[in-house]
Amino acid sequence: MRKIYLFLMCMIYALGAFSQTRKVEGTVTEQGSGIALVGVSVSVKGTKTGASTDKDGHYAIQVSTKEKSTLVFSYVGYLQREMPVGDKGVINLSLASDEKALGDVVVVGYGTSKKGDLVSSVGQVDMNDMAKAPVRSIDESLAGRVAGVQVNSSDGQPGSSVNIVIRGANSITQNNSPLYVVDGFPIEGFNLNVFDPQEVESIDVLKDASATAIYGARGANGVIMITTKKGKMGAPVISFSPTVSFDNNIKTMELMNSYDFAKMQLELVPGAPGSANDPTPIYILLTRPGKTLEDYRNAPATDWQSPFFQTGLRQDYSLALRGGTDKTIYALSGNLNDQKGTIINTAYKRYQGRITLDQTLSKKIKVGVNANYAYLLRSGNSAAQGTGGSGTTNILYSVWGYSPLSELTEDEAIDETTASGVDYKFNPIMNQNNLLRNNKTHNLNVSGYFDYAITDNLKLKITGGINNTRVISEEFNNSKTYPGSPNTTPGRTSGVNGSIAEANTNNWSNENTLTWTKTYNKSHNLNILGGFSTQGNTSNAFGFGATFLPNEKLGLSGLNEGILNPVTIATSSLWTLSSFFGRIKYNFKSKYYLEASYRADGSSKFADGNKWSYFPSIGGSWRFIKEDFLKNSKVLSEGKLRASFGKTGNNRVNDFAYLSSNDVVPGNSYPWNNSYVSSIIPTSLGNPKVKWETTDQYDAGVDLGFLKNRISLTADVYKKNTKDLLLRATLPTSSGYTSAFKNVGAVANRGLEISLSTINISNKNFQWNSSFNISFNRNKVLALAEDQQTLLSTTNWDNAYTNIPSYIAKIGEPLGLMYGFIWDGVYQYSDFNRTSTGEYLLKDNVPANGSARQNIQPGDIRYRDLNGDGNVNASDYAVIGNSLPLHTGGFSNNFTYKQFDLNVFFQWSYGNDIQNINRQVFEGNALGKRFLQQYSSYTDRWSPENQASSNYRTGGFSVAGYSSRTIEDGSFLRLKTVSLGYNIPKPLLDRVKIKTARIFVSGQNLYTWTKYTGLDPEVSTYSSVLTGGFDYSAYPRARTIAFGANVTF
Repeated sequence: MRKIYLFLMCMIYALGAFSQTRKVEGTVTEQGSGIALVGVSVSVKGTKTGASTDKDGHYAIQVSTKEKSTLVFSYVGYLQREMPVGDKGVINLSLASDEKALGDVVVVGYGTSKKGDLVSSVGQVDMNDMAKAPVRSIDESLAGRVAGVQVNSSDGQPGSSVNIVIRGANSITQNNSPLYVVDGFPIEGFNLNVFDPQEVESIDVLKDASATAIYGARGANGVIMITTKKGKMGAPVISFSPTVSFDNNIKTMELMNSYDFAKMQLELVPGAPGSANDPTPIYILLTRPGKTLEDYRNAPATDWQSPFFQTGLRQDYSLALRGGTDKTIYALSGNLNDQKGTIINTAYKRYQGRITLDQTLSKKIKVGVNANYAYLLRSGNSAAQGTGGSGTTNILYSVWGYSPLSELTEDEAIDETTASGVDYKFNPIMNQNNLLRNNKTHNLNVSGYFDYAITDNLKLKITGGINNTRVISEEFNNSKTYPGSPNTTPGRTSGVNGSIAEANTNNWSNENTLTWTKTYNKSHNLNILGGFSTQGNTSNAFGFGATFLPNEKLGLSGLNEGILNPVTIATSSLWTLSSFFGRIKYNFKSKYYLEASYRADGSSKFADGNKWSYFPSIGGSWRFIKEDFLKNSKVLSEGKLRASFGKTGNNRVNDFAYLSSNDVVPGNSYPWNNSYVSSIIPTSLGNPKVKWETTDQYDAGVDLGFLKNRISLTADVYKKNTKDLLLRATLPTSSGYTSAFKNVGAVANRGLEISLSTINISNKNFQWNSSFNISFNRNKVLALAEDQQTLLSTTNWDNAYTNIPSYIAKIGEPLGLMYGFIWDGVYQYSDFNRTSTGEYLLKDNVPANGSARQNIQPGDIRYRDLNGDGNVNASDYAVIGNSLPLHTGGFSNNFTYKQFDLNVFFQWSYGNDIQNINRQVFEGNALGKRFLQQYSSYTDRWSPENQASSNYRTGGFSVAGYSSRTIEDGSFLRLKTVSLGYNIPKPLLDRVKIKTARIFVSGQNLYTWTKYTGLDPEVSTYSSVLTGGFDYSAYPRARTIAFGANVTF
């Protein structure tokens, strides 16, 4: 009976308690898109009662009937909301994305960090701004976005890569490009074209040694952390982004008209009657046609530039499916990019697909995989470096230099005024339309991870991945091309010809880390990381070619029918890297920070005794805004001082530089047994003492925020000293070698970086924010090889200039200095004595320009005689320009008015020079070619009737050489991006079941303010740090107008 009584009492009590609560339910969605959010935490404020949303975003929770209750909704990456319950039984609400919280998270080596916790210098790319730029790849839009990051391109050809340098060049002869870490997977020499820019979630740039030393031997040039987009918990979301762009060449060069061209040709070879076997200008222009010079005054000039350039069409389509549950997160995406270049027969295509999967197996175990495949096809002859040793084989040379008197027809392959077989007077339209130049890239990038929470504080992470790249290069020259035509010297020696080459690179990596995190007494925060990694790389290349193909209709399929080229390609190499690393991060009450890291790297690239090197770093910061005396400041909202030091390395050296090498010389090179056989000759002496190039870097910075962070300022000063640079040191002749690699060079970089962001206006209907960054870097050579004060560099753009230095590196001066004569105008009549026979002889006190004194005439080019010996020669060479800018930067403004958004972005470079070699050829004919068309600016040249002109007379160039005449100011301010978008209101979208939709029009490279007279100040044909700012026949950067949309379902 007693048991029954107790049971009844318990039931009564339970019913009473139950009657004091009731159920509240609802659905939680994402603000703006209306997408259901899975896993949102829902709790009753002040109690331990809680629940979470299911796959449909639905929740149900019990609240008190006697007390006022408030529900708290919280979700990672979204702003927390509180909702009073009142008497409501259903509460539906949406959560807004916490942009500030997401922006406060920075990806660093082997983890993430809040901005406020950083002790190092890390730059972040504003992905919202970058997404508005109509670009094909990530690197195209990086220029001017982050302080300290300099982006240069060799040309504007579709699919061409760029050269990225962070905080100045560390190496003189080796690679200066940064390390890329994609979703935690480190890749050297990464091709950013393999990713669709819309698939990138964030880009963080690690700049100082405190941030990069954790990557040791690969961190000296900086690290770019790329995080790709993944799915989110919730219903599947489909996004589709179509874009159609139109590209136009911004500028063409003004060339001579028919009369000026004919007049110049007659001046070039005066008085020579010529014949059919010796087609002089007199014979071609006057004798045979029976014309006079005046007949050409009104003759039309054929425009070869208009049919050579075209309006480029670019189509880009991105499709993605993302979603997930509380256990499984997935994303599947694809991209098609099809681009027709602004020069005929140049194009680019990309087919790319990507899949990611993250699976929570238990409370302790989580695994994931990320796979990306891309096929890239770049078509067309490059206008930049790599087209051949002779400058006359460059395609812009052929267009600018072709006779304006020739007819625009493909029936005429050769200009009748061809002076010699080596002179490039081949129909440029025919040649360009018939060249086959294909570069095919297959890239597969797969990475995966395994996370195991050993305890709440100790976590194990294992990652691994592969990055495989296969590049196939195809060339074919039929009889309608300059290299394959029987009417040209190359065609007569090779006939119809072609070649195929293939290069394969396989990179793999495995990294294993343990991370321990603990907080003591709510004040002492400690994070300890330890790990080891292995990485390997194998590469091989092979190729072959054939000449005099009998059936050109077969194309490359007929290579087996021709004469095989005896010079074939077959190479292979490999390297491995093993590493141990650790890092300790400590802070006290998020006020005082200390961080230290250490890494040991062992590389197969070096001999025993130098395989291992060690890279420490230490950094600290004081977040003084947390001090009591600033807690209530109404002006200062953020304040932090940072300082760091670290040592990093550069292992981007030849795989086996420590070994001697020999080459096989094919053909009849060595007599043996009454016949000639191939021989093996020593080419490079190994050096077992070769080791890493190492960089010591010091950094100090300040982060400030004002007026509740409406104004944010970051400034950094840094100093980098790089030593043990690999240079070719001269060897005694008794060794049998001329030089060998040694660690003998040193370079310093010092700089200042400033980044400023402001929220200018922020109200319900209108927002305006701005960002600005500027970077100053000073580079200095500290040491070269033993007993070497200078290092000269050549630019192989034409055979006549192959051995003439155009750049110099000097101890105490920056890299990239332009080298040549100082131009001193032209010789005037006053510089000569006139003989009784009417000849002009240079006065004894007037220096010669390198030519024989008796050959110099009034109107010839004149150089300054620096050593005063009366004759200008190589000893009078001097520094004539600097390819490195004084400062670079960017300025961005974002405006939002109701449903409209506008982004305007400017980029600049100031203080750098450009060596405009196009003027060397087309503003004075320095190559001395007959019938070579010239820029119209050369119409104003010296003559007895025009002695005030600074342009030398026709034929008045002296010996081959460079001078300050063609050095120009390369500074520019470019209106890089303008994007106007409209977000279609949600009520309209609901009718067609679309979540969000934005339509836009964007422009890229819209206008450039510059004094540079060439096509584009932002290109450099030679991308080496030793030879920057060199412009010759470079594919110009296009102006782009794009129309597109971003739609989610």
